[in-house]
Amino acid sequence: MSKSDLEKRTVMSPDGEPIEINPLQDYFCDARPKVHEPVLPIFEKFLNWARSESLWVLGFGTGCGAIEMRPLMTPRFDAYRFGIQWRPTPRQSSVFIISGYLSVKTLKRVIRSYEQMQNPKFVIALGSCTINGGMYWDSYNTIKRLDHYLPVDVYIAGCMPRPEAILAGFEKLKELIRQGKGEGANLYAKNFDWYKANQKKIIKDWDMPDYNW
Repeated sequence: MSKSDLEKRTVMSPDGEPIEINPLQDYFCDARPKVHEPVLPIFEKFLNWARSESLWVLGFGTGCGAIEMRPLMTPRFDAYRFGIQWRPTPRQSSVFIISGYLSVKTLKRVIRSYEQMQNPKFVIALGSCTINGGMYWDSYNTIKRLDHYLPVDVYIAGCMPRPEAILAGFEKLKELIRQGKGEGANLYAKNFDWYKANQKKIIKDWDMPDYNW
């Protein structure tokens, strides 16, 4: 979406009446994110078990960062047996895997994709470049602390991590979810102003809504 798409404009209705459209209000939600409190403990325990056994993944890979995710779905590693499934859109996903180096430009897309995912949602930082900038750590355009812009649940180190390491990361995420510690979405809601201030501090051409739900 370009900057002009977000500007107010007037269109004519079928009756010939002028109608003012404000895309920031009419196309996107203007409500802040809310913290979702757990329901009855025994019911929440069951829900967390179900969530941990059905991980629908949205992959965001840059450069070589996603090369080791493909073998996970082959018969050799067969991630399907762990309840892991790749999905094409944020609306269908519960796990966001970010891999490879992140630039300021790609961070904008990561933020929008994350915010469009439904709660509860979880983030995996995959590879050294995602975690600390990797070999690009001294670049002026590289994001070095993803957790300053989005909450991260699991880090998987390596350049690149082998499929076995990624599966181990999924098992760790499952453990956190079952224990009720996968609270990244609530953390984002509680500290929304802090995250948004950090995002805007580094993204100079902020040409998107503050709320992307």
